[in-house]
Amino acid sequence: MAGRPGAGPAIAISLILVAFVCALTGLCYAELASMIPIAGSAYTYTYATMGELIAWIIGWDLILEYAGSNMTVSVGFAAHVVDLLDWFGFHPPATWISPAYLPEGLQDLAGNWLYHPGWHFGFNIPAFFVVLILTVILVRGIRESASTNNMMVGIKLIAILIFVTAAIHFIHPTNWHPFMPNGMSGVLTGGSIIFFTYIGFDSVSTAAEECRKPQRDLPIGIIATLIVCTVLYVAVAVCLTGLVPWKSMVGDAAPVVNALKKLSLLPGGHSLHWIRLVVLFGAIMGMLSSLLVYQLGQSRVWFSMSRDGLLPKVFSNVHPIFRTPAFSTWVAGFVVAIPSGLFDIGTLADLSNIGTLFAFVLVSIGVVVLRYREPERRRGFRVPFGPVIPLLSVLFCFLLMAGLPIITWFRFLIWLAIGLVIYFFYSRHRSEFAGLR
Repeated sequence: MAGRPGAGPAIAISLILVAFVCALTGLCYAELASMIPIAGSAYTYTYATMGELIAWIIGWDLILEYAGSNMTVSVGFAAHVVDLLDWFGFHPPATWISPAYLPEGLQDLAGNWLYHPGWHFGFNIPAFFVVLILTVILVRGIRESASTNNMMVGIKLIAILIFVTAAIHFIHPTNWHPFMPNGMSGVLTGGSIIFFTYIGFDSVSTAAEECRKPQRDLPIGIIATLIVCTVLYVAVAVCLTGLVPWKSMVGDAAPVVNALKKLSLLPGGHSLHWIRLVVLFGAIMGMLSSLLVYQLGQSRVWFSMSRDGLLPKVFSNVHPIFRTPAFSTWVAGFVVAIPSGLFDIGTLADLSNIGTLFAFVLVSIGVVVLRYREPERRRGFRVPFGPVIPLLSVLFCFLLMAGLPIITWFRFLIWLAIGLVIYFFYSRHRSEFAGLR
């Protein structure tokens, strides 16, 4: 958040704004998904509907989105593991639990500088190793179980509800004033920063072919999912900003548990010591499940693009024993693990956010283009109100992208440029359509 206006307690409004944008884009995803009879990612849909070049851009962008998201989550996971060790009285050296780049620096609870802003000698070992351990698990093969997933979701929900229930008794309303310290610019910036927390909602849109009445059921499913998530997010945000001053959480990868730690040391706050442990357990379980799912998703994007000839065939090689795309899984693992050890959570979140928002823009534009290019093509679901919703989605996505720092745009454009060079000098000549040109 360095150099950017923070939302302050109005981060709750930012969350509602992001949910609204996601609802618009989710409907666009649903129409695109309903045009082909298989479930898949945005890459799959665009490859089948809008052609190779757009599919390449989407696929290359999805790699950034998934990688950035998992880098962010792995850094957050590491912060919670360190806090868990602290709860049991273990205090590892800061050098091996802090990223090498800290734009906000690092302070202890007393406000003393451990590291000043900038680069320093250090590496976030927990963030690095959790990604590599999950990579080994994915190479050996794992099947996602609905019951296991439901159990993980249940643990997360219990932890959130316990936190909210306990936090209500320790809120200081003065921490909510001023509620919007930087006005609407702060709210937009807040939305840009926390956008990655909604990644994954679009998976609901892949169920278009399974709905009995997709025109009715799909919007209900997408909007209901977003409402539940937003209510929980807003409840946590309101309680958290009421517990401690919002400025004390800038750059914190584990703000909830660190806020509980600060308050548990105060007179009358001992009960929060145990609440902190429950929240730590719920957060760690939740982040592990997210890391596993999206690390799996990232490797499958590499695999799919290789299978279509857009990346070298080695990325679609299957392990002779485990029958998994081992090479692409290992590449995806190191692509996430190394930056996770080097960079702070804010830098990584920005990369994930801009990648996700750009993918949303392309999907929304794609819906409008296909309405005019292929109006007769079968659609299990149609976005209501013609082009209004897709165009609103594009507008709001660009508004949120405008809240990201210039350096993030610069990194993103470099990433796109590298992708286009690879496409025009390699992929275009080796894809399954190369012989038709």
